[in-house]
Amino acid sequence: MRARIYQPARTAMSSGTAKTRNWVLDFAQASPRDVDPLMGWTSSDDTQSQVRLQFDTREAALEYAAAHGIDAQVFEPKKRKPNVRPGGYGENFATNRRGVWTH
Repeated sequence: MRARIYQPARTAMSSGTAKTRNWVLDFAQASPRDVDPLMGWTSSDDTQSQVRLQFDTREAALEYAAAHGIDAQVFEPKKRKPNVRPGGYGENFATNRRGVWTH
């Protein structure tokens, strides 16, 4: 069975990095999905594709895959530079602003 090990990216709806520190092991889909002709729902007899395991480190995920005979491929995360402004959020309410701040 084939799996991938990766560190999830942050969601597009937030600037925080919550839920991006752990490493995830996802199984690849072994059989194609079928479409039910009556209802139009998709189904599959592959239950492994529903499994998602989380690990604290990449090495722990690799050890688990090796111990259970899982052929895993590791995808390294693309790190981004933090965008920190001097003054931060408090700069919006500073008393030494050059101009008047209004809504």
